[in-house]
Amino acid sequence: MKKNIRIIISGGGTGGHIFPAVSIANAIKEQHPEAEILFVGAEGRMEMQRVPAAGYQIIGLPVAGFDRKHLLKNISVLIKLMKSQIKARRIIKEFKPDAAVGVGGYASGPTLKVAGSMGIPTLIQEQNSYAGVTNKLLAKKACKICVAYEGMERFFDKEKIILTGNPVRQNLLNQQMSREDAIRSFNLDPTKKTVLIVGGSLGARTINNCVLNGLDQIRQSGVQFIWQTGKFYINEAKEKVGQAENYPMLHTTDFITDMAAAYSAADLVISRAGAGSISEFCLLGKPVILVPSPNVAEDHQTKNALALVAKDAALYIKDAEASEKLLKTAIETVQQPETLKKLSTNIAKLAFKDSANTIAEEVWKLALKYRENHEH
Repeated sequence: MKKNIRIIISGGGTGGHIFPAVSIANAIKEQHPEAEILFVGAEGRMEMQRVPAAGYQIIGLPVAGFDRKHLLKNISVLIKLMKSQIKARRIIKEFKPDAAVGVGGYASGPTLKVAGSMGIPTLIQEQNSYAGVTNKLLAKKACKICVAYEGMERFFDKEKIILTGNPVRQNLLNQQMSREDAIRSFNLDPTKKTVLIVGGSLGARTINNCVLNGLDQIRQSGVQFIWQTGKFYINEAKEKVGQAENYPMLHTTDFITDMAAAYSAADLVISRAGAGSISEFCLLGKPVILVPSPNVAEDHQTKNALALVAKDAALYIKDAEASEKLLKTAIETVQQPETLKKLSTNIAKLAFKDSANTIAEEVWKLALKYRENHEH
């Protein structure tokens, strides 16, 4: 009895890694319902809840990120890394995958390193315009490298690169709700211009502080806002904003479950410059002001933002300048139809429509080839 093709998908840490991972898994299952998929994540991170919620099994590794500021703390990180590699080896021996996929995040390092060393074909998905350290190391053994930006041969072997774009949450593309209904679902006024503020799944301190310090500006602007604070900042936000009737033009929440409705409602978005978010803005043609996070490896968010600015497809404000410029720019821009239209047209040109399916097909080819070579 031939067993079904089995795939391991590894990575996570933030929504930016988890959503693409789940999208790839869904695409594989859609193309091949018999496929068996196992996720490998990092213990205590967001994927340990989100992946089971999407209907997939996940096993956690005790892996943690390097502390660049306190080097002595990295002794425990190295011990965790060794334990993670031992556990990854055990998972791979038991599950017997035909291919392994890495989407970035702590867990993908040990999982793909071990898979590669055991002869399992690996595919990595690099979401950013500037490759991360882990993916640069994994790329040496990887069979295929799926990228979202042109010019990635400066990091990877040209022969292995496939330009696929980043997979996004599928439900965003099937949105049927009108702008008016979407705005009403947030208890706001459909006749007013609407700005959506998102700081990523965990929130963004700088962006949130701009809102908290600019409440008077918001009240007087004639513009309304949907504000996702992230879970770390919601208590402070609720405290300052007080009752909803104090600021009827400001809808405040820690997490937006229906992002499709939020995007439909928004005339303009304020966001960090994570690769996954940018891919969503491109697909939906959303005008956006990007405020790259300064706290990410190799400052890749600034590089992501500048790649769009170069094509006149987004506005960009430095994190350090956000407190004086962000709200003012947003309130002015959302009331300029020509600017919004130009940004929308230019960002839509950068969209990749079918990333998840394209990546799923590449994974399947690797798995089939491996299976054929190992059945004899």
